[in-house]
Amino acid sequence: QVHLVESGGGSVQAGGSLRLSCEVSTSSHRDDYCLGWFRQAPGKEREGIAGIDADGSSRIVGSVQGPFTISQDNSKNTLYLAMNNLKPEDTATYYCAAALRCLGWPGWNGYRYFGQGTQVTVSS
Repeated sequence: QVHLVESGGGSVQAGGSLRLSCEVSTSSHRDDYCLGWFRQAPGKEREGIAGIDADGSSRIVGSVQGPFTISQDNSKNTLYLAMNNLKPEDTATYYCAAALRCLGWPGWNGYRYFGQGTQVTVSS
């Protein structure tokens, strides 16, 4: 099992930056799971936006590639999402996620564990 706690959300103006953090608690070895970030905008379905495996191999969806960067500090069991040049359309609840028994890319549907989410609001 995996317990995930996000932090770092808030309200910013367009063009601003935020860094989200996710504390990961699990008895699984780090090599056995992948981590990622999802977001859910008002009235829309939750979507995966970034994923990373134990070795640091990562992927980010095209819509946020460039302004957003996913990273991790395995020594601190913490996942990060750096978000730059934020736009109003980035307004959403952002969720940290984990996929257990992850070998390579699990696919967005492979992420079964989610945190409670942190709200990001970008004003124009």
